[in-house]
Amino acid sequence: MTSTTLSIHLESEMKARLERLAEITHRSKSFLATEAINEYLSTQECQLTEIIKGLAEANEGQLEDHESILALWESKKT
Repeated sequence: MTSTTLSIHLESEMKARLERLAEITHRSKSFLATEAINEYLSTQECQLTEIIKGLAEANEGQLEDHESILALWESKKT
């Protein structure tokens, strides 16, 4: 996999936290930032995919009424 450089501006406290974490974990700041960005992207992509899927289902009329959703959640409690 090829890598490239990205410059970002961080608040001083965030940079200090990143430096502390890098020191404690014996990882580079770049490694930790890359891991954090990758995790954020994965989460956002997953959430947006599900939102788009849900909107498409709603547009097709595939909706559940409020009472059936409440009943489903109540059944999960017990």
